[in-house]
Amino acid sequence: MEENLIHEKAERIRDVIRYIKRFKNALVVIYIDDNLIDSPHFLNHIRDICFIHEAGLKIILVPGASKKINEILSNANIKWKIHCNCRITGPEAMPLIKMAAFDVSNQIMTAFAGERKTSVIGNWVRARGKGVIDGFDYGTSGEIEKLQTDSIKTVLDNGFIPIFPCIGWSIAGKPYNISSIELSQQIAINLNADKLFFLVPNAEISSENFLIPKEIGLSQEGNIPALNLEEVELFLKTNEPSVNSTENNENSTERLVNLDKNVSPETNKMYLKEKIFTLLKKAEKACTQGVDRVHILNGSIDGVVPCEIFSDLGSGTMVYSNNYGKIREMTREDIPAVLNVMQPFIESGILLPRTKESLSAQFNNFIVYELDGAIRACASLITYSDGQTEIAGVAVDKNCSHIGIGPRMIEFLVKQAKQNNSKGIFLLTTQTADWFEKLGFKLSDISTLPKERKEKWNPNRGSKVLRLF
Repeated sequence: MEENLIHEKAERIRDVIRYIKRFKNALVVIYIDDNLIDSPHFLNHIRDICFIHEAGLKIILVPGASKKINEILSNANIKWKIHCNCRITGPEAMPLIKMAAFDVSNQIMTAFAGERKTSVIGNWVRARGKGVIDGFDYGTSGEIEKLQTDSIKTVLDNGFIPIFPCIGWSIAGKPYNISSIELSQQIAINLNADKLFFLVPNAEISSENFLIPKEIGLSQEGNIPALNLEEVELFLKTNEPSVNSTENNENSTERLVNLDKNVSPETNKMYLKEKIFTLLKKAEKACTQGVDRVHILNGSIDGVVPCEIFSDLGSGTMVYSNNYGKIREMTREDIPAVLNVMQPFIESGILLPRTKESLSAQFNNFIVYELDGAIRACASLITYSDGQTEIAGVAVDKNCSHIGIGPRMIEFLVKQAKQNNSKGIFLLTTQTADWFEKLGFKLSDISTLPKERKEKWNPNRGSKVLRLF
């Protein structure tokens, strides 16, 4: 028991070291919802951000300011409304909006100072007014025209953390209110960031709140750990009707960027769903324009930031465009990692014992699933003289067992067998028959096995034969 615990701890430490090496000097843009500033986890989030900065990653922070702006405008009896996700106000509101935005940024800077970390608030955003669109005047609402990327890079190279208020200035120096979420996305795209984080209270993409297509794998907790761009599109199409049911409600106050304690829990849940839907669309666009990975994290949970960076499945939902996970042929160099994945299944009797020597002789039959440079699953396809093929040695790291890796591996091998004109696909199992039956395999008889495989069958083990065709 103690040996297993030490093994698990060692694996976690190895993952951290691997990710520190992988992301050293990487650029991470973090949007943090200003509702989190009053959260008991706020200072821990700031401390964690400082830790990853000290690990060699470059950080840009973009704080939301919707809650603070709401408070200040309400106290001043200045009315506003939301139109197409933009705050609409008259010019008299702009000094207060600017004050609120810089107040939030100063709170962030003060928190960094408490960790002895130097941050800089800057006016690196050139903006223009949205103007009049389809007859509607957007007033003080602006959109990003240009980012001073050279100045931002200089700040980063000097080891500082840039903080971006949600304000942009025109060439003439006129301020405009811009979306912090849009700003963080645009910064990540323009600077070709490695990661973009959306840190938002209660932001979980789970089966409890959304319809999850069967093609998308879930974690043990029922959350989606990762989505490629095709899966994002599938998820959006599946959930769009229910999410957009309130899109014409223009009187809802900042429903996409602020959870209001004065409305019902059901309404807040609906607003949060809309916000997550918006974040997924922003993530999709960012990934299609050069950002490797976008992460949506539940800021109501302590420790989500380092867990998301320094582990395979993280703690939130990652949208990615590169080869985060892939199936490939096994190499000799993979043998130690494959044995490591197999070992728990060997100890429980699910798999027959393997050695380095046996795998070295058979590695050409194996495929592996590589997740961010680490082997997390394996399986083999063995062809017999009568033209039948056997699927064997299937093992998936228990930490990744709920995200659909196993079915993908089997699907890959079945496709490969069919391309090789297999006369039948079978497997032998003692404890996992139910799992394979879900994938379409059916109970068969020992007599159907190829002659050479039948000779190796051990009646004492009593393995069942399952067949696809």
